[in-house]
Amino acid sequence: MSTHFINRIAVEMDGDGDAVVCLHGLGGSSNTWTPLMGALARFTVVRPDLPGSARSARSEGPLSIERLAGAVREVCARLGIERAHFVGHSLGTIVCLHLAAETPALVRSLALFGPLLCPAEAARPNIRARAEKARTEGEAGMQAIADAIVAGATSADTRRHRPVATALVRESVMRQDADGYARSCEALADAQPPAAERIACPTLLITGDEDGVAPPQSVRDLGQRIAGSRVIVYSRCGHWTPFERPDECLRDLKEFLAGRFH
Repeated sequence: MSTHFINRIAVEMDGDGDAVVCLHGLGGSSNTWTPLMGALARFTVVRPDLPGSARSARSEGPLSIERLAGAVREVCARLGIERAHFVGHSLGTIVCLHLAAETPALVRSLALFGPLLCPAEAARPNIRARAEKARTEGEAGMQAIADAIVAGATSADTRRHRPVATALVRESVMRQDADGYARSCEALADAQPPAAERIACPTLLITGDEDGVAPPQSVRDLGQRIAGSRVIVYSRCGHWTPFERPDECLRDLKEFLAGRFH
């Protein structure tokens, strides 16, 4: 594994072969994908910390989905990647969908965990309030946000039987730079949906039956808009699928990239 800094974006690279670009969600990092690396053994795996997140927190100015997508395009260009499989979680799925709709030549396939086109209108004020809490309260605010996310965005089964998963979620959020997290929240709150009907690449959509951010019916509706896509719903699973159901995610991602779902 090697780490590169491209325009102040931390990018981890592993392996050799066709490129897979993995985009984490709000409060995530390149480590979101560590449980699924076994599915990516025959690929060159590119895992950026998105601007505003983790080790890439020191980016200036407001963030937007367009800026995040542009940063990913720049990373790919600097690494000589002209075409790649894209894997995303949560906020990262919005970026992936925009890339697939707007830069189809770059995107070979999409494997999206907890996918959404954009937040529901009712959720946007809460996301903005979270941004304000992070910005004004700093580390104490991030701890409270992390605890609320564990309580509200993981399943009851995960909280009861998978303490390592809840610890990973909590640590991932608590380790974020508060201002970077606030700006990432604002990018999510302002996100607009891409033209999903334009997406023609093979697409896998995975969510949990207790995912309140990407509820199963919303993901099925998204699947209806992307021709030939496949939707999988895990039982007793919340929004942090790679941490909550790592074995199932690894299995299904591996089969998808092997072409068995196409």
